[in-house]
Amino acid sequence: MYEAMATDLYVPKSKLDKPPLEIRTLGDRVLRQETRNVSTINDEVRKLARQMLQTMYSADGIGLAAPQVAINKRVIVIDIDPENTATPPMILVNPTIKRVSRELALGQEGCLSIPNVFADVCRPAHVVATYRDLSGKPMTVEASGLLARAIQHEYDHLEGVLFVDRVENQLALATELKEHGFSMRDVQVRN
Repeated sequence: MYEAMATDLYVPKSKLDKPPLEIRTLGDRVLRQETRNVSTINDEVRKLARQMLQTMYSADGIGLAAPQVAINKRVIVIDIDPENTATPPMILVNPTIKRVSRELALGQEGCLSIPNVFADVCRPAHVVATYRDLSGKPMTVEASGLLARAIQHEYDHLEGVLFVDRVENQLALATELKEHGFSMRDVQVRN
């Protein structure tokens, strides 16, 4: 068990037979919509965060953004250490990336909305982001490594951007997509 957060949101890091939310997949227009800010952090937003975490853990993910479950809100959940019950997840409401490093890092990414597809993506190695926690308190996180990558990946979802949009090797991407039942046409679906 990990410490309860200020809002007493506790979610077991386990799979559910029936996750509460449905993850939308590549080709669904909802993934290409820009999201709206959360005006008030209330029980509805906390319930959404709980359900997003349950859905993410059920799908063996480390991050999930609200548009991936067809919710037009700027809410992200991240847990880069899902096997460790002592590490609490991050819940970012209305996040903004304030600074990114000039140093870049190449890393393989996947996405719950594009199951089993993985490709190399180059992103800034370090980020500074601001957000509100579930009690409404303003927070700042400075991140590098996997956490920096996860924040940028999930933030992109809030802007209607998918990791496949950032893949430079389009031939490798097309091959990977085809192997898993997707196509480049699915990537190009916009609002």
